[in-house]
Amino acid sequence: MFDWPNITVPSSSEQGLKPGDGDLQRSTCVLGFFPVIYYSSLLCVGVPVNILTAVALSRLAARTKKAMHVYLLALTGSDILSQLFIIFVGFLLETAVFHREVPTLLLRSVSMAEFAANHASIWATVPLTVDRYVALCHPLLHRQISYPARARRIITVVFFLALLSGIPFFWWSDMWRVVRPPTSLDSALIWTHVMIIYFLPCSIFLVLNLLIIHRLQARQRQRRLGKSTAMLLAITSAFAILWAPRTIVVIYHLYVSSVHKDWRVHLAYDLSNMLAMLNTAVNFFLYCFVSKPFRASVRDVLLLRGGSVVPPKDNPQPAGPRQSLYILAV
Repeated sequence: MFDWPNITVPSSSEQGLKPGDGDLQRSTCVLGFFPVIYYSSLLCVGVPVNILTAVALSRLAARTKKAMHVYLLALTGSDILSQLFIIFVGFLLETAVFHREVPTLLLRSVSMAEFAANHASIWATVPLTVDRYVALCHPLLHRQISYPARARRIITVVFFLALLSGIPFFWWSDMWRVVRPPTSLDSALIWTHVMIIYFLPCSIFLVLNLLIIHRLQARQRQRRLGKSTAMLLAITSAFAILWAPRTIVVIYHLYVSSVHKDWRVHLAYDLSNMLAMLNTAVNFFLYCFVSKPFRASVRDVLLLRGGSVVPPKDNPQPAGPRQSLYILAV
């Protein structure tokens, strides 16, 4: 097992240290080359399946004219951006290849793009959740307000706000390499980050999903609804489970022990980042598992068959409980 130093490029604060002052406190990457292998594999699998997902969803959107598929397309697109900026540019190129020996302005600009793509990926799910809540709990209202053109406008606003929300993270400190303790600016950025990527969206998901589950239970007239509700809970939990470790480690780094000083925190941060990035590649498999129309669309794409532009007549309840399974496939 190789020990990778936590510091690849000395910062100005490190350059002022006397020889040996920071070496005893500097944590090492005990995972060796495993992160490079993991992220490379995730990129090789995640980008193709997300592109396949986007093509399949585009066909479904053209055929069904449903706002839900517009939201899922936006989610897939933001996942692709997250994979390209965070995994390919941020980790594989800047860190593994160039060892962060690139201009500081470029590092900070890429960091800003990473956070913007990450925020877009998470918050694209919020209007999807709201749309499914309205469809199940207020179906008459849903028929009036939910249509693709409005969904595209909503997604445009979400992406614009995500881009704006990434600007403050131009000043984000690299937890692996910063020697000094977190400053007040670091604290503000960390709390802003965890609120945007975890606490706020999870609160919205929790409230709306509880309301949806309550409505599904009240409408329970078929035996399969129990399984559908269980599947809904599983899909809804995917995001919370995969992102919870990173949120905990970031807060732990802020108040207890830093990533730079403690190899155990360093290890926890590495593993939690791997789990969080896994979230950008699992949607395809979740969609295939819960949606027969999506599987059919994927099959048509792989077999190079043109999809029908006429909605199938054997699906008379497009707003039924089965569609609620899409609620949080993130």
